[in-house]
Formats: sequence, C-alpha cells, structure tokens
Amino acid sequence: MFSRLSDKLQDVFKDLRGHGRLSETNISDALREVRMALLEADVHFQVAKDFIARVKEKSLGEDVLRSVTPGQQIVKIFQDELIELLGGDSAPLVLNKPARILIVGLNGAGKTTSSAKLARWLKSQGRSPMLVACDLHRPAAITQLVQLGSQIGVPVFQPREGEKDVLRAVKEGVAWCEQTGGDVQIFDTAGRQEIDTPLIEELTKVKNFLNPGEVLLVCDAATGQQAVSVAEHFHGALGLTGLILTKLDGDARGGAALSLRSVTKQPIKFAGVGEKLDQFEPFHPDRLAGRILGMGDVVSLVEKAAAAITEEDALRMEEKMRTASFDLNDFLHQFKMLRRMGPLENILGMLPGMDKIKDSSIDEKQLKRVEAIVLSMTPKERSRPDTINARRRQRVARGSGTTVTEVNNLLLRFNQMRKMMKNTGKLKKMMSKARKAGFPGIG
Repeated sequence: MFSRLSDKLQDVFKDLRGHGRLSETNISDALREVRMALLEADVHFQVAKDFIARVKEKSLGEDVLRSVTPGQQIVKIFQDELIELLGGDSAPLVLNKPARILIVGLNGAGKTTSSAKLARWLKSQGRSPMLVACDLHRPAAITQLVQLGSQIGVPVFQPREGEKDVLRAVKEGVAWCEQTGGDVQIFDTAGRQEIDTPLIEELTKVKNFLNPGEVLLVCDAATGQQAVSVAEHFHGALGLTGLILTKLDGDARGGAALSLRSVTKQPIKFAGVGEKLDQFEPFHPDRLAGRILGMGDVVSLVEKAAAAITEEDALRMEEKMRTASFDLNDFLHQFKMLRRMGPLENILGMLPGMDKIKDSSIDEKQLKRVEAIVLSMTPKERSRPDTINARRRQRVARGSGTTVTEVNNLLLRFNQMRKMMKNTGKLKKMMSKARKAGFPGIG
C-alpha cells in the first residue's frame, strides 16, 4: 500500500546521506519533499504539518548537525517519530470478564469479515470466541457470519427470523453466549452507507447494555480522508477503544493509517492484509514504520514462517539439505510452504531492501507456472531429475502449458541449488542464519 510513499521517502533519505555535512537549508528542503509525499499519500493535513514540525525540531539539534553521519541520524529521528505517529507500542485487547467486543463501522468496510477474522485469531491464541450476529439491516449479513463461523469452527448466534429489535436480539445473544460457555463474545453490528442519527442511536443502546471492554471501529484504509472523518464521528459518539484497519494490502495511498491514531488518540489494534481469513494480524507500529522506510519487517516474516512450517517439516528439510538428497518432491513441498505464508509480494515486502524489486522482478503467475511444471512430472522424475531427457522435457512442457525453455530454466536453477547444498561451508552459514532467525526445529 505504501509503495509510492516509501519510494519518495527513500529518495529523500538517499539524498541526505549523500551530503557530508548538513545545514538547515538541506534539512528544510528535504522535509519539504517529505511533507509533499505525506500529503500525496492522503495523510491528514494537520497530522502531516505537526509531524514535520517535530522531525525538523529534532533534526536541527547540534548533535545531528555536527555528527559524522547526520543523514543516518535524521532517518532514525524520522523512524522514531513515524512509530510514535502510528501509536508507539502495539496495544493488546482488553478481555476482562465478561470479555465483550463490539464491532462497528460503515457498510463495505469489512465488519463481518473482520469479526470472523478476529474470532479466528483469538482461537489461535487459545481462546474460545463466540460470534453474535446483530446486523438486522443488511440482507444476508447473518448468513454470511454463519458461513464464516462454520469455516473457522466458531459458534454463531442467529437472531430469530424477521427480528427487527436490535436490543432484544443482543440480549438473547448474551444469554446464548452464557449457555455456550465460550470466553470472548464478538458482536457484529449493522452499518450504513454513511453515519446517521438512527445508526448512532442504535449502537449507543447496544453499547450501554453490553458495556463492552472493546469498541473497535473497522476502517477501510483505501478510503483515505473519509476514514479519518468516519473515525472522528464514531469516536465522538461511542468512545472507541481501538481500530481495525482493513485492505492494507491494497494499492491505495494509505494515508489513513498514518492519520487515524493522531486524530482519534486510539490505537490501531489489528490490520487486515488480505481477503483470506488468516490474513489478519495484530498491528505493530514499529514494523509498519520499517516497511514504509524500506527497512523490512523480519520479525513478522519469522512469525509467518513459524506458523507455516512445522517442526517436523524443518527437521526433515534440514536432513535433506545435510545429506544432499534434496529432490524435486522436496522442492515442491518447500514451494507449498512458501505459499502458505501468504502472497509473495507481502513476503518480499518484509525483507530489507526487497521492496524495490517486489513489484517488477517477481511475478506471482510465474510461480504458478513453476508449480505446474513440477506437477507435470512423474513421481520418478521428481525423485530423479537427472532422468528428465529432451523427450521428457517436451512432454512436461506440454502438460504444464509452458515451453521447453521454461522447463530447462527450472531444472538449471534446481541443479544450481543442489550444488550449493553440497557445499558444506555454505550450508553451515545458511543453517546458522536460520537458527538466529528463530526457525523451528533448527539447532
């Protein structure tokens, strides 16, 4: 989402690092560019103005101007202020008994899907969430929540057919939750195309009855300044405790993410980073700041790897690599593990310095073609790639809908990988890096 902003900021920082010494003029010119980049990214005008003022004040300090590496120090100041702008430390959910979470927002922001995603995440943390359908306005909203609940194995309360009284439905939902015996109640409420008096009155009644520990507003990051205005209105009426930012994987300018915390004074607690139910994660300001500044997010990458790769997989792969018995079956298995970690573009965005190539050099469709090539081989050919002669390569190309050249290139890269694995020195270095990164089963 922040690719344009990230590119512009990195260009500014590159120019700053190129100066042996910095003056107030250099810094002012650079921050003018940064301010324009923030505004173009749809960051709220006052938020951008205040942010630049804080960075400028710290950047003009004697310690920076007389430093041997003033450009790098300014980048550090910028990173610290960006983290602070996004909310400092990540904020955990308040789940004091009875743990109740009220989900609010406008139509189309992703309330129902976010409710299910949150339930799935809570379940992965050892909790027993329950979903309560309270949207009596949008057609099929209840059906959608029931279907999502079924997919993630979380029970869902359905109001009686034809129910029009939201407060009565909520009371019945609470009674159902007490009978069901879970430990976190998530209430998915109705929205509107825009904020109006009936909506606010309805939500106020529900909130006053539930007295929830969390009132989370679901905001669409792609709506820019509208998201900031919506957050202001909801917070003024309901007293929000946090926000869920959806569509952070999109290609919009994304300035809402940089404005919401400053405007509402409430933390962004979760972020939706894709359409799938598992593409939902706690919001970490320091990690997003690192991605925006092109520094990557290795911590999140390791967490995703740990979730996608079992200890058994890691031990098996280590043994294969150590004994140089790695074949195309293992290659395909590794390939599938990588895809379980999410879209490749997101994965590359977490690696320092890879943000520049992730949009142009790596094509997701090309990866599917690679998978198709391997799947078009027989089990024997995958186990013994050396047996794949010219005639077999033609058959594999036809079966996978690719060309013989693509098949040849894949086999060439695979053979180069195997040669590297036979080099024990390189292997030890690679395994050492994996251990330091915290991959399971390696040590």
